[in-house]
Amino acid sequence: MKFGKIESQQELDKIDWQLPNCKIEWSKSSKGNIYKGVPKVRAGGTMWTIRSWRGKVYPEKDPMRTWASHYGRQFGTIEFNATHYRIYPPEKMAAWAAEMPDHFIFCPKFPAIISHYRRFGNCESPTDDFIDGILALGEKLGPAFLQLPPHYAPKHSKKLAEYLKSWPLELKMAVEFRHPDWFSGSAEAEAIWALMSELGIGAVISDTGGRRDAVHMRITAPFLLVRFGGYSGHASDNLRLRFWAKQIAEMIKNGTPLESFDLLVHTSDSVHTPETCILFSKLVKEICSLNVKMPLLLSVTLFILLT
Repeated sequence: MKFGKIESQQELDKIDWQLPNCKIEWSKSSKGNIYKGVPKVRAGGTMWTIRSWRGKVYPEKDPMRTWASHYGRQFGTIEFNATHYRIYPPEKMAAWAAEMPDHFIFCPKFPAIISHYRRFGNCESPTDDFIDGILALGEKLGPAFLQLPPHYAPKHSKKLAEYLKSWPLELKMAVEFRHPDWFSGSAEAEAIWALMSELGIGAVISDTGGRRDAVHMRITAPFLLVRFGGYSGHASDNLRLRFWAKQIAEMIKNGTPLESFDLLVHTSDSVHTPETCILFSKLVKEICSLNVKMPLLLSVTLFILLT
């Protein structure tokens, strides 16, 4: 994830990684139907076609066609970016779902033709096709997330508001804001935040070094997607993951009606995504006493030894 990425180790050491106070804003759409259980916590990466995982996550000699099923057995979720670049037919989506075990959840990314090219205008046909595809995932369909273009500011939000209102609310959906003005408190921005809260549409939290404003901690739906930009073993990874584990524990303690928490891990070329998920799983177990599906590595890496 290039968004908010910092390359300098010295700059990383200067950042205040503490999470802001959590704000629960979604209650309007859920009166009389408040979730009272413990959230399902999952962690995963962004793709399964990672060659560097041979001999570490996947058996050395297994062919690439088996990697999807290996991934599904090792992780709990995936940021499914394939759907951002192409709208797949239901048959293909169903085939992918069939590769995965019952515990697994896909978080499909909205097609770029909707968000980046047509910018929510004249989108009925691609939206219908996208919905047909993700419905074929069945019980393995998690929240779909809509990533706004970097330059999409609140001043353009009229079509976005219309699009959000048209979305079938029985399908979980979250929006990722990138333009700084979405976090400015302006009237135009707050109107969209209020609409999302009313509809029960989630707000993706992007935890990266260079855009701490995107760690907004505004919970507008009974589920949470966190896109975690990792730094492959830098001390900040451990610190931030610990903060998130503590945040989950605090939500449980306070009775926050959160159904699920998905950590979607981004690391350079996905090389250290498995180790990052393992670290998160261990911290959630230690702090929250919850089990999070994690990879069982076939070989020990330096990253694991350092953490």
